[in-house]
Amino acid sequence: MSVMQVTKRGCMQAVILAAGLGSRLKNRIKNIPKGFLELNNIPIVEWSIRKLIGIGIDKIIIGTGHCRKYYENLAVKYPVIETVYNPDFANTGSMATLAVCAKKITGDFLLLESDLIYDSIGLFMLINDTHSNVVLASGETKSGDEVYISTIGNNILKMVSKNKAELPRVYGELVGITKLTVKYLNAMLEYAENNNDNPKLDYETAMAIVSKEEYPAYVRKIEYYTWCEIDDENHLRIARNEIFPKIVENESLRTVKREILLNPGPATTTDTVKYAQICPDICPREEEFSNLQQWICNELSFFVGEKGKVETVLFCGSGTAADEIMISSCVPDDGKLLIVDNGAYGARLANIAKIYKLNFDVYKSSGFLPLDIENVKLKLIEGKYTHFAVVYHETTTGLLNPVVELCHFCRQNAITTIVDAVSTFAAIPIDMDKDGIDFMSSTSNKNIQGMAGACFVFCFKDALEKIKSYKKRNYYFDLYAQYEYFKKTKQMRFTPPVQVLYALRQAIIELKLETIEKRYRRYSACWSELIKGLEELNLKMPVPISSQSKLITTIIEPKIPKYSFKDFHDMAKRQGFTIYPGKLSELNTFRIANIGDIKPQDMKEFCNIFKEYMENL
Repeated sequence: MSVMQVTKRGCMQAVILAAGLGSRLKNRIKNIPKGFLELNNIPIVEWSIRKLIGIGIDKIIIGTGHCRKYYENLAVKYPVIETVYNPDFANTGSMATLAVCAKKITGDFLLLESDLIYDSIGLFMLINDTHSNVVLASGETKSGDEVYISTIGNNILKMVSKNKAELPRVYGELVGITKLTVKYLNAMLEYAENNNDNPKLDYETAMAIVSKEEYPAYVRKIEYYTWCEIDDENHLRIARNEIFPKIVENESLRTVKREILLNPGPATTTDTVKYAQICPDICPREEEFSNLQQWICNELSFFVGEKGKVETVLFCGSGTAADEIMISSCVPDDGKLLIVDNGAYGARLANIAKIYKLNFDVYKSSGFLPLDIENVKLKLIEGKYTHFAVVYHETTTGLLNPVVELCHFCRQNAITTIVDAVSTFAAIPIDMDKDGIDFMSSTSNKNIQGMAGACFVFCFKDALEKIKSYKKRNYYFDLYAQYEYFKKTKQMRFTPPVQVLYALRQAIIELKLETIEKRYRRYSACWSELIKGLEELNLKMPVPISSQSKLITTIIEPKIPKYSFKDFHDMAKRQGFTIYPGKLSELNTFRIANIGDIKPQDMKEFCNIFKEYMENL
């Protein structure tokens, strides 16, 4: 059996061997797999899965056997998991389980055992080690069930054994976390096939036997590494009382100071998104980075349409850059554009159209009252407009526009739709085909919870092909030129924001796990806490509750002589919360966003700070 090689940057997948019976734990795991022993009410294998996802692993293959349903249910919770069953798990060793997983492996991978707890720094080390095949080792643990490692030359794996006497010298102890190439895996599989008289063969034995000069396995030793394998009751006791608390403390030292951004973007991000920016330097013209960009485009497209119906075109820039790309690229000289202006961002679309000297009109509406849908429809027909532009969620106030109804109407009347979804995408579910949207903008730093610096235009494929012959109005922001070049090369025409795209990749993985629907429910729960707090303070909002997006809320400032937005801002900032002034010219307001990596408890704490400020006036 061999595995097809797919070139990727680093390890994007992992394999967890989880088929064993764990007989030394007797009745404790009679009806559960060993990986489902819990620490802090979370199965140890789930701790491992979270850490793998946190370093950017987007595919985890679990080889199952005993009580496999537990892992199959876990795959529902974590869609990055694929399970593969070893039907002969009771009579075979871990190499047989790795063999049944092999057909799912498509590139370099991390190999782990399911009964480990460990400091995530070990994963970081393996991913960044320059050697192709790396075995993680530690110093002496005195666990009573050690697998010892012997090396030769420049720390190349030579032998593994539980019996020290069998080894010429002991270099360290096998942890059970390894980085392997497909070539190395194929050599292990070939050895196992040629020695099928040993069904109990362990993967580590096969790994040591095939370690040769042509593809050696390098042993990387962390002398004081914090980890534990749980094979018996004593291991479980040590894990709970000694090792796990040390791991929690070690990992807590690497957390980043948390600032809760209640401004309307950039949004609060997870530490895993922040750390994704820490990556090896790479020329963005290399194949690995081209593959990364293609993956990002594909995954973004899948969020807003069926496969093959939507193309995502990446650019370096802000959400406003994406808006300018659409307005300047998607309206021909003989077209006629109607732009809805019911806030600062609708006005921005109009300013862009004015600079490019397009044939356009503005439909002006209240910044905090719902659009008159029928009147807009009437205007579109009477004016014989070919194109229509609207902001899905007017970030000025938090007003949600009736985009789907208006875009459906436009599609029925052959009017091309251009939608600013900068603060909507990744919070409110969107299907461009069903919703009648032709072009749509967004950015890496709002609801998708990535870092600022990348933007993208979603293009309904049929509409995209129509703009191919349109007059070119600019150089850098040419939508079709960027799409055409990317289609041929899987690269942007100009230098991309490399680290931002690595962070965006991690943000996409985390969005896929949470799902857009659940993210919006979380945002809505945060909004509910805010509304509750505002009601207690008797503060008013210009936008009716029924028209609010539940993403951003505009609040009318209290008419109290001593009130100062700056003083309130500074007080909140000292306690880790950042707030943002309003943009309405006719009212004194400020805005609270509840997007990003925030929870209802965060909003409750902010409301308590607000109450404290108001009570002290």
